[in-house]
Amino acid sequence: MGGAKKPTTANKDKTPKDSKKSKKEKGEGGPRKAEITVMVNEKQGLKIIENSKVITVQDLARQTGVKISAANAFLIESTKKGVVKRVGGYSGHHLYQSVSS
Repeated sequence: MGGAKKPTTANKDKTPKDSKKSKKEKGEGGPRKAEITVMVNEKQGLKIIENSKVITVQDLARQTGVKISAANAFLIESTKKGVVKRVGGYSGHHLYQSVSS
């Protein structure tokens, strides 16, 4: 049970080396791309949070034009600083509110 399959007559003629390409043919050997770090502008992020009653990570990401991970990192850091507090939500979809409101 579960042994190797018999090669078909069409596959008998092919060798495994024919189907594989070298690294140069695939294009993997070139220089690496630079990492780009995008962060939320602190003034812009806090202004958006203060102008809204509550905000989610997805809302902040859309309004600032950054990825959700960058917006999430900004909100977590702001929560640690005490500028923003988490007021509700569930399972990673949290609601945040400005402390001054």
